[in-house]
Amino acid sequence: MKVKWLIWGVFVVTLMMFGGFQLIFTTRATPEVTSIHSGNVATELKCYQSDSAQAIDDAGRLNILVWNIYKQNRENLLSELERLSKGKQLALLQEANLDASFLQWLKESSWSGQQASAFKAFDVSAGVLNLSTHMPSIACANLQVEPWLRLPKSGLYAEYVLSNGTKLITVNLHSVNFTVGTEEYQAQLESFKQVLISHKGALLIAGDFNSWSEERLEVLRGVLKKYHIKEVTFKDDNRKRFITGLPLDHIFYRGMTLLSSSSPPSTASDHNPMMAEFRLD
Repeated sequence: MKVKWLIWGVFVVTLMMFGGFQLIFTTRATPEVTSIHSGNVATELKCYQSDSAQAIDDAGRLNILVWNIYKQNRENLLSELERLSKGKQLALLQEANLDASFLQWLKESSWSGQQASAFKAFDVSAGVLNLSTHMPSIACANLQVEPWLRLPKSGLYAEYVLSNGTKLITVNLHSVNFTVGTEEYQAQLESFKQVLISHKGALLIAGDFNSWSEERLEVLRGVLKKYHIKEVTFKDDNRKRFITGLPLDHIFYRGMTLLSSSSPPSTASDHNPMMAEFRLD
């Protein structure tokens, strides 16, 4: 009798958890790209495209910010983001929520933005977000479902016009976290391999790679090494680290010269930001 009631109890709890999950989270089979430009917000399926993109760099220099902003859960996030993004042409953010306060900040700023929506929580879109001084010529979303949680992690592929007549390709990635082994982890990284093979110009791959184990870090560096991609290093390295001591966030690049890099501490997120300045080759 007790076993019967225990089974029923587990069933009811599971049903309640599933129901609660469905009430809170909304996911899509086809990824969405939300664009914010000049106060206007528009959502496209899969890709955003423009025929009137302008050069993003500043006379051959490119200043970038890469940061997991922890869903804007800290009160000082927007003021800190304002300070850290000053003088940058590109900011690649992870765990960005397009809630009312963040959208208002974007509308009042000079930034344009594209978000790859991983899911919606209480109808607020969450995922990786690119902020740029000028809109990209193309931005496409990519999703990889977490095997256990069943919530996707997002990636955003974008192309930006450069003043030397070439283009910069960026991949803003939030890697899957809760997996047994590295199969799904590698699959997400390899989903961009055709771009890495074919593009010969400036390239940036950055974000929160959840590289908390030696196996994951080996896969990450192994995949990118095949395409002759370099990793940005930091003298004063304040990047967030797992209990293994391994950093979770990285910036990789190709086709540019690294001039400077920094990873300052910040109380505005559970991750510290990364910044780098490049010169176009």
